[in-house]
Amino acid sequence: MKSEKQTDIGFFQKYLTVWVILCMVIGVLIGRFFPAIPVFMNQFEYAKVSIPMAVLIWLMIYPMMMKVDFQSIKNVGKNPKGLFVTWVTNWFIKPFTMYAIASLFFFVIFKAFISPDLATEYLAGAVLLGAAPCTAMVFVWSSLTKGNPAYTVVQVATNDLIILVAFVPIVKFLLGISNVAVPWDTLILSVVLFVVIPLVGGMLTRTLVIKKKGQEYFDNTFVNKFDGVTTIGLLLTLVLVFAFQGETIIRNPLHIVLIAVPLIIQTFLIFFIAYFAARLLKLPYSISAPAGMIGASNFFELSVAVAIALFGTSSAAALATTVGVLTEVPVMLILVKIANSTQKWFPKEETNHVTENKN
Repeated sequence: MKSEKQTDIGFFQKYLTVWVILCMVIGVLIGRFFPAIPVFMNQFEYAKVSIPMAVLIWLMIYPMMMKVDFQSIKNVGKNPKGLFVTWVTNWFIKPFTMYAIASLFFFVIFKAFISPDLATEYLAGAVLLGAAPCTAMVFVWSSLTKGNPAYTVVQVATNDLIILVAFVPIVKFLLGISNVAVPWDTLILSVVLFVVIPLVGGMLTRTLVIKKKGQEYFDNTFVNKFDGVTTIGLLLTLVLVFAFQGETIIRNPLHIVLIAVPLIIQTFLIFFIAYFAARLLKLPYSISAPAGMIGASNFFELSVAVAIALFGTSSAAALATTVGVLTEVPVMLILVKIANSTQKWFPKEETNHVTENKN
């Protein structure tokens, strides 16, 4: 990935919340007036995993994995403080603050509006979001905050590898203390399907294309061919999720707002934890801003996929992860503005930072 290249937020990403709302409307209308469609889709299932949903989720995740340069891992030893901030925030703080904040709101503050059963499933969805730090969109947030692209690649690559070993036990533990029964095999199968397979496929594709056509062709031409595929996969996935959620949303429209509140609070909290930690460590702004962004943002594609695999497409947990998609972009754009307006808090000159791996 070229360090010189700065990618502004695209039209689709910029208005992601609008598209999610449109998908919600279309999905609810399908579920309400064409119920035979979700019923038909439910027939295609294996090991509690919806085959149509799995295909759509692969369309979303596979192109993202191709963009991550895992060769950058060899640069981990250069200025590791920023990586420590990212790792500690994402894996030792974020999942547990998400659990605490979501529990407080769903079971205490919003007790009069949410039944205990629904609160438990909403909490499960929140936990899945909290245990999956962002991947692809971090490159956008890093660019908008003038982050160091090469260092961001290392942050994303290492987090993707940590997901392989940390996501399952963290989710199992937090859902276990919530009295949510989640079979190990189903959880592991979800990670294999929606992380391992796309990750390996993306790495192989990246290696083969670069070897045959070169780095410049891969960065500027090949990966761009999949932008539309990712968009279509995400939109169709959301339409299907909301088609299955139609009755729930019609009965409880206020719940969309109630779910969003703790998710938004969590996003701001995690950003400032990582951001101020980077400031205390006197890291340069170009490393500090992405460190805050990668923790604040979520790998919502993985969260939605696992929620569907564990609890079903029509579950309240799947709805909660989808609300995470709804709130993602507007909140992150606010954080981008906050970061850009506080650059003076950080050293201007970078020293000993991770340099780009040139192929």
